[in-house]
Amino acid sequence: MSLLIFLAPSPIIDFDYPEVAAKALELAAGKSSDVEIAKACFEFVRDEISHSVDAQQNPVTCKASDVLKHRTGYCYAKSHLLAALLRANKIPSALCYQRLSIDDQGPPFCLHGLNAVYLQDFGWYRIDARGNKPGIEARFDPPREHLAFTPKLDGERDLPERHAEPLAHVVTALSRFKSWDTLLENLPDAN
Repeated sequence: MSLLIFLAPSPIIDFDYPEVAAKALELAAGKSSDVEIAKACFEFVRDEISHSVDAQQNPVTCKASDVLKHRTGYCYAKSHLLAALLRANKIPSALCYQRLSIDDQGPPFCLHGLNAVYLQDFGWYRIDARGNKPGIEARFDPPREHLAFTPKLDGERDLPERHAEPLAHVVTALSRFKSWDTLLENLPDAN
């Protein structure tokens, strides 16, 4: 599969939006390698964009430009912004998903959104900008993955596909539910 599809803008990964493009340039300033730029983009989204549930913050965002504007998003929306910042810097980025237990006990399950970035020296490398908190520590340390979650229960799994665009039912959920707590009750699962 060509890397070109992982460099393109779209209505959701809207790095052609002026504020997103400007933030991408700012994060890349003074950096010389794709690893340095990717790390700066990752750490910005992980640390400076709040996870909607952790912050109990509205609105529910979907498009990269809205995530940047409101400085909040669910994991899916944060992955959209990270993909946009990376692609704006000509670094291929894909959207990835895990299927996880909502309460770490088993069913019900939901999708968790994260990214894969194509780094010249490492190939595809998964990163998770969900946001750290007690019990969750995601880091950028290629080639070792340090994701927020590791599937371990029956029914949980890493979904191996790399997507150029978000899954349609993820976009539907982010567009349909207007408050963080309503979306929390209606999280998308694998189809």
